[in-house]
Amino acid sequence: MYFFIAQLSLCDILLTTDIVPTLLLTVLYGGSSVTLIGCLLQLLFFIMSETSECLLLSVMSYDRFLAICYPLRYNSIMNHMFCVLSVSIIWLIVFIIALMDVIPMCYLYYCGPHIIDHFYCDLEPILQLSCFDTSIIHIQILIIGVVNGFCPFIIIVISYVCIVITIMKIPSNTGRHKAFSTCSSHLTVVFMFYGTLITVYLFPTRGQSLTLSKVLSLIYTVLTPLLNPIIYTLRNKDFKEALHKLNLV
Repeated sequence: MYFFIAQLSLCDILLTTDIVPTLLLTVLYGGSSVTLIGCLLQLLFFIMSETSECLLLSVMSYDRFLAICYPLRYNSIMNHMFCVLSVSIIWLIVFIIALMDVIPMCYLYYCGPHIIDHFYCDLEPILQLSCFDTSIIHIQILIIGVVNGFCPFIIIVISYVCIVITIMKIPSNTGRHKAFSTCSSHLTVVFMFYGTLITVYLFPTRGQSLTLSKVLSLIYTVLTPLLNPIIYTLRNKDFKEALHKLNLV
């Protein structure tokens, strides 16, 4: 669990480092300038961080599934080799998906005015600046997004259905509460992350107000990385004991 939390923290650091400087410049000076290459690089790292978080949350749900449904087999399955291999595959997939999204955008011709009405370089605002027909790119991005977003989400849902069934079979209320408390932090992050992500990218962008789209984007690009360490720290017994030893709480 801690190994995957560390990888999740790395995603949050990557996302924050990529987005927040541009956000601060936009807020402080009413806007900022960026080259096309810089904009596409920002988009590349943004896609990598968001995609990796989707996949990591699904692997973390599998970790909780094993811990609750098959506790006696947990250590044999969720060993160091499995963790390293799964994370390596995740980062490889993430890099390939990001390249598949960004490379086609390098060959587009962008007409003026070259103004992105957003606080970072997102897919749709960049494509709106192009003079070419971007319908094929939209279809490609939609297919990749559905596969990358919904497949991990389905894994999470199936894992928690099995977890709930197992928890309901525990005879004591104390045992059920203890089992569910091990999942509460991860479940909170999943609802917060996927809720805003689905709202922004699943529903038609043209049907949303631009302000609403920016607010929702702000939640999963800034607020979620801010709350993740707080959620996992305050809900974790080991973290609390470590803080007590340091006389911090």
